[in-house]
Amino acid sequence: MNTAGIFGARRRAHGFTLIEVLIALAVLAIALSAVIKGVGANANNAAHLRDRMLAHWVAMNKVAELQADTVFPAPGVTTGTMLMAEHEWTWQVTVSPTPNATIQRLDVEVRSRKEDKQPLDSLIAYVGQPQ
Repeated sequence: MNTAGIFGARRRAHGFTLIEVLIALAVLAIALSAVIKGVGANANNAAHLRDRMLAHWVAMNKVAELQADTVFPAPGVTTGTMLMAEHEWTWQVTVSPTPNATIQRLDVEVRSRKEDKQPLDSLIAYVGQPQ
């Protein structure tokens, strides 16, 4: 009697060949590298959004200071720094007159560093002459 299976065909148990294993590992490596790249891009995006949010808070704080001040700001450009979230931010306020002499326009720009060309945030506000 031979060792044929139920249907008469000889069945042989076999595993994966070396080429099949290498192809599977290559596909897995490509998939994992895509996942790692996506996670890295997401982390960079989250850090950039955090910086933009903090820069906006710095701009809003500077506007609030100018609006609460009892001295009407003179037209011109003022620069300075502000500490927020353990980071020093550079701000620039440009005060310009409006057609109404009792109101000044404030253009506030905030940068992470002085040498940055583009501001992380810019804000336009108006301040009225204190009474």
